[in-house]
Amino acid sequence: MRRRLYFMLPDTRSARQIRDELLLAQIENSHIHVMAKEGVSLNGLHEASILQKSDFVHGAETGLAVGGGIGIIAGLVAVFFPPAGIDLQLVTILLTALVGAAFGAWVASMVASSIPNSRLKAFESAIAAGHVLMMVDIPSGRVDDIKKLIAMHHPEAMNSGIEPTIPAFP
Repeated sequence: MRRRLYFMLPDTRSARQIRDELLLAQIENSHIHVMAKEGVSLNGLHEASILQKSDFVHGAETGLAVGGGIGIIAGLVAVFFPPAGIDLQLVTILLTALVGAAFGAWVASMVASSIPNSRLKAFESAIAAGHVLMMVDIPSGRVDDIKKLIAMHHPEAMNSGIEPTIPAFP
């Protein structure tokens, strides 16, 4: 299980230094994401993708649950009130649940991909002011070590929080 740490940094130079130290601490580059306002050059840094910038994952999870629930209800209705002349088995409920979950996840994730990530709302004003947000996904057992490493070498990095667990998809 991984946890996501958020650090607000004053500029990209500081972000590059911290990224280099994290790489030396054996945190993979693919687990270090940065976000800055439009026009800031993130040359050499791993920019946050749509999975980090939007509510895509939350939308997919919600759609999966809602679509699966609606699929179960539709399957129950189909099995207990079948169309004339058709004998439906109980497996129909499973199939409609799976189809409903897949369709719900797809539709909800497409809608949510256009919505900014609600977890990043607290950082919007600092990013607009020119600061850089660094998101680091690390193993749960290394949270304290990484926080101490960054605090010791980079007092300018504001530890802005820990997400309890990162989503399963990214």
